[in-house]
Amino acid sequence: MATIEIESPANVRILERKVVILENQIHDLKYRIISNERKVAEEKRRKLDSKFKQKFKQQRLPAWQPILTADTVLPAFFLIGLLFIPLGVALLYFSENVQQFELDYTDCVSIDATEYNGQPCMEVISKNVSSKCSCLEPFTLDKDFEKNVYMYYGLDNFYQNHRRYVKSRYDYQLLGKKVTTVPSDCEPFGKDQDGNIYAPCGAIANSMFNDTLKLYRKASPENEEIKLLKRGIAWPTDRTLKFKNPPGALNQTEAFAGTAKPLYWTKSVFDLDPDDPENNGFQNEDLIVWMRSAAFPKFRKLYRKIDHSEIGYKFGLPADNYLLEVEYNYPVHAFDGRKRMFLSTTSFLGGKNSFLGIAYITVGAICLLLGIIFLIIHIKFGKRKVT
Repeated sequence: MATIEIESPANVRILERKVVILENQIHDLKYRIISNERKVAEEKRRKLDSKFKQKFKQQRLPAWQPILTADTVLPAFFLIGLLFIPLGVALLYFSENVQQFELDYTDCVSIDATEYNGQPCMEVISKNVSSKCSCLEPFTLDKDFEKNVYMYYGLDNFYQNHRRYVKSRYDYQLLGKKVTTVPSDCEPFGKDQDGNIYAPCGAIANSMFNDTLKLYRKASPENEEIKLLKRGIAWPTDRTLKFKNPPGALNQTEAFAGTAKPLYWTKSVFDLDPDDPENNGFQNEDLIVWMRSAAFPKFRKLYRKIDHSEIGYKFGLPADNYLLEVEYNYPVHAFDGRKRMFLSTTSFLGGKNSFLGIAYITVGAICLLLGIIFLIIHIKFGKRKVT
């Protein structure tokens, strides 16, 4: 019975119609798949085009190329010269008005009542780094230094700009975060022999300047010590944003538990300033100043500020005879370095630095000279007729 139904003309036509419908559906499905694949490919191509075929990256942006002529170049030279020379003179004037005194104390002689008395402190600590050596260096200020007066220390032939030295620090640790490991940049000043992390780690912190400088004014019956301020010498942004202490009390059992003092330090980071508990740890301002690496091998860094609230120093540092007392701890003989002390005032441009003024005057003079030379050439040869 079923065979008869299948072979009947009506059933055959129904089956043929169903086959045609299925073929159309398959064709539509194939078309949709191909369309979707094309859309996906176009989207990928569009993203690649937007990423790599931008006009800026392919240098197809509209550009303007100036045509340099005497009418445009000569005024520019003269304008730069007339602007830069007065500006350079002004910068040089303000720089020269900054008062500065420099004292090299590298070879100062020991005054300690030991077998080293009378020997240069540099030789004393070169024989034994742990030795303490004190010395006095007299000097005279011929003119009154106007308020405000700053004390700096300077080092020569010390390359803080060496690439490995600059990288040898761990900023995450200096933010007061608890760390259990240190990066390879800190090595070989990362951990001690017992596996304790140096706080702070790295070559920059390990080589921190640690001479102690005191200033005395010669008087009778005894010398008068000038009060020096150790707070406010670091950048406020450094102290508040880049350097923070770990949570807890600043001691070996809480904030700095599991850490050790750097290899060449004589005391721990939480003991840097016994007179001011808030000036300790990673927020010690001497440490913050030292951690800002210098660009040149001959540099100076701010050490102290004269306290102008004291009687006799409200208007500056008077001309007189002075003594610099040095607790000589920092060795410089290994790299043939020199150590200096500076007393300096400032201007609105900062400390004494003639380079910027000289640079402006030099550039302005060169531009004026070139402008005159090109003007002569233009007058003599610029209007010749081409035959």
